Amino acid sequence: MSLTHQQLIAIASNDPVNAELIRRLPELGLEQCALVAGCLFQAVWNQRSGLAPGWGIKDYDVFYFDTDLSWEAEDAVIQRAGILFKDLDATIEFKNQARVHLWYGEHFARPYPQLQSTRDGIDRYLIAGTCVGLELDSGELYAPYGLDDIDQGLLRINPLNTEAELFANKASSYQARWPWLRVVD
Repeated sequence: MSLTHQQLIAIASNDPVNAELIRRLPELGLEQCALVAGCLFQAVWNQRSGLAPGWGIKDYDVFYFDTDLSWEAEDAVIQRAGILFKDLDATIEFKNQARVHLWYGEHFARPYPQLQSTRDGIDRYLIAGTCVGLELDSGELYAPYGLDDIDQGLLRINPLNTEAELFANKASSYQARWPWLRVVD
C-alpha cells in the first residue's frame, strides 16, 4: 500500500514543531502559505527508520507568496514569525517565493525564473520526491511528483531542476542521515 497524503500529514504532525507551525502559521495571514519539504518528507523517513519525528531535520521551511518584492516586506514577515515562534527550539525559514529570482542568481551563481506562485517554488526542489508542501489555507498536501519516491526512499533528479552537482550533494546529505535511501535515474 502506498503512502497517502493523509498519512504523510499525520506522520509529519507527530513532530511537535510541525504541529505548532500548522496550528500557528495562519496567524501570520500569509498568502499561499505552505509548510514545505524536509520537515514533511523527513518525518516519513524517520518513522521508517525508527527515529524521532524531528530527528535530522535541519530547518523548517515556510513558503508564501507576496507581490511586494521588497526585502523590507519579507523581513517584516521574518520578524513577526520570530516573535510568534520564539518558544520553539527550531530553525524556521520563511521565503517569499515571489522574490526568489531577485537573490538566487547572486547566491547560487545560476539564473532562476520568476515564480508565479508558492507551488512554482515547491516544483523546483532538486529531488523530485521532495517536492511537497502542506498548503495551510486548504490543509491539502501538494505533491506534483506523488509520494511513491518518499515512501520507497528513492532519490531522483527533478526534471525541472537538473543541476547534477547540486542534486548529488543533496542526495549525499540525505543518505548520510538515512543510509537506506537510494539514488535512481
